[in-house]
Amino acid sequence: MIDALNAAAARRETPCGTGRMVWRIWNAAAGQPLLLLHGGNGSWRHWIHTIPAFAATRCVIAPDLPGLGESDLPPDPQEPASIAAMVAAGLPAITTRPVDLAGFSFGANVGGQAAARLGPAVRSTLLVGAGALGTARGETPLVKVRDKEGAARVAAHRHNLASLMIADPARIDDLALAIQEWNTLHARFRSRGFTTLDGLARALPDITGPVAALWGAEDQVAKATLDARIAALRAARPEAPVTLVPGAGHWVAYEAPAAFNAALAAWLAR
Repeated sequence: MIDALNAAAARRETPCGTGRMVWRIWNAAAGQPLLLLHGGNGSWRHWIHTIPAFAATRCVIAPDLPGLGESDLPPDPQEPASIAAMVAAGLPAITTRPVDLAGFSFGANVGGQAAARLGPAVRSTLLVGAGALGTARGETPLVKVRDKEGAARVAAHRHNLASLMIADPARIDDLALAIQEWNTLHARFRSRGFTTLDGLARALPDITGPVAALWGAEDQVAKATLDARIAALRAARPEAPVTLVPGAGHWVAYEAPAAFNAALAAWLAR
């Protein structure tokens, strides 16, 4: 599935510090563009179940954020703001049409800051599993992977996915493990330390288009402080609708793709 989706994409590059940022585009000539920004330690593969559902009727754009996947590190200071600047600078070379933006976790932080920079070039913003709202995060203990091989390495990935990303261990399938392995091997920028800061909260008032938020109801990162996260969101955007997907964890677009895709489609069609 990964190889087929990758083969169907057009690959583009834009400047990123001294290197380049890699973008993938599906169905470039189609309708309203949808920009998907993945989570921390991730890549465009975080959207593996979302891209096919929307690329049949829309242009779908999914970059690897700087320092992750195939993209080079952002310029100093290496932080969400500098990554958002690379997204905002590169997007006009990818499309000149206004985009609907959906950002997952770290991608919500970057996406909100990029949307604030891009103004009317972003038609709407959906924040998925968002942190960086000035609240605490849940405890998600992880096992070190890089020193392991074979079955022990797979077991470590499975543990980390269950702790951080997917609420129901039965939904941790071979595809999820393959994505986690690839993303881990290619991650150089460490985003976890920015989760409890308020970069997204500060950007929210400057986003010109409508904003919505969505969390998995069992989101391991957000569940303990979800009320505080929603309050922080509403302090800046009182009109923002909030959706909770029952039974799903942090990586809601993977764990509950039908429910997530339906919610995203409803938001886009509002």
